[in-house]
Amino acid sequence: QLHLVESGGGLVQPGGSLRLSCALSVILDYYTIGWFRLAPGKKREGVSCIRGRDGTSYHADSVKGRFTISRDNAKKTVYLQMNSLELEDTAVYYCAADIGGTVAGGCKGDEYDYWGQGIQVTVSS
Repeated sequence: QLHLVESGGGLVQPGGSLRLSCALSVILDYYTIGWFRLAPGKKREGVSCIRGRDGTSYHADSVKGRFTISRDNAKKTVYLQMNSLELEDTAVYYCAADIGGTVAGGCKGDEYDYWGQGIQVTVSS
């Protein structure tokens, strides 16, 4: 069974950086892995996603140029490097896996089959 475990969240000041990690219990080749976030009063947002097989990725406009998704297939881990963090980035971040999947058209949460437990990211001065 597929398990996902997020780590790396925490409290950071505006303009700071964090790197989230998502460790999977399976090899990445057959999955698309996405990072999603949920903030109070807001809809879930697909932030970034990446195809495990070839590294093709997508970033939402709200994070483009600031966040970078990457993967290490040998470690079965997907990373989300978050730079220039803003107050609006405060949310619970989830990683999720979609069997096969695509990043074309964005990261669509309803298509993802497996979810991690989530990790808090707080941007505050």
